[in-house]
Amino acid sequence: MPIPSMTNAQAFKAAVRNQWNESAAGWDSHTPAIAAWLADATEAMFDMAGIVAGARVLDVAAGAGDQTVGIARRVGPRGRVLATDLSPAILALAKGHAVAAGLSNVETRVADGEELALEGATFDAAVCRLGLMFFPDPLKGLRQMHGALRPDGGICTMVFSRPERNPCIGILMSTALKHAGLPPRDPYQPGGLLSLGKPGLADELFRTAGFRDVATTAIQAPFRLPCASDYLNFVRSSASPIQQILGGLSADAAQAAWNEMEQRLDAFTTASGWEGPNELLLTAARR
Repeated sequence: MPIPSMTNAQAFKAAVRNQWNESAAGWDSHTPAIAAWLADATEAMFDMAGIVAGARVLDVAAGAGDQTVGIARRVGPRGRVLATDLSPAILALAKGHAVAAGLSNVETRVADGEELALEGATFDAAVCRLGLMFFPDPLKGLRQMHGALRPDGGICTMVFSRPERNPCIGILMSTALKHAGLPPRDPYQPGGLLSLGKPGLADELFRTAGFRDVATTAIQAPFRLPCASDYLNFVRSSASPIQQILGGLSADAAQAAWNEMEQRLDAFTTASGWEGPNELLLTAARR
């Protein structure tokens, strides 16, 4: 996987930070739907990372932090959680959720996942839920997490699998690019939604970062909502690459793209509502 130049990577991160700062509230409003969608996969991630009562856990790219709250409850009052994210606005929401839940064992820190700047190997476990694929240099991020873990500490990351297993993302991207007059993109290009979905890639990166006992498990995680338009409302409230692609179009031209996406996504409507297929990859290892 080619690594972007330092200048391009920094510009990319600055843009991502700004987008998530602007989208934080909208994303947070969908927390119940996101939590339900990822519930089983998130619990599996906790188990694979070895998160137990009393553990000190690093949550990288924590976002609005519904999984941070879950970790804090699992480790209990004797455990601690450090939640990091590139976006101050969305991390503030994570802190707010922890406080509202009455949890005093959560600390938040604004930090680039590729430059965590943590002192010493002090964590028993580390997780990163749907964040690592956005890193311009995921190997660098994995090395940061490796350095933060104690010997034999566990890690588990969650990313999207390959394109054919995530057709909704393919529909969004292809439709947006067509309406913007842009050519198709390599789905595995760094920083994209599917960038780590290539079979064997995550395992290779983990081993290169120094981890052992590396294993990747595929998990089906259909996104169930009343209708396709609800899914698009979720996409439009996030710092999605789709928003970036359509950002230069007029309001009418952009709406035409959203309308076509909805028509194509209606293919996943069932008798009980809309069910968008998703396959996630959980990669677990030990330091």
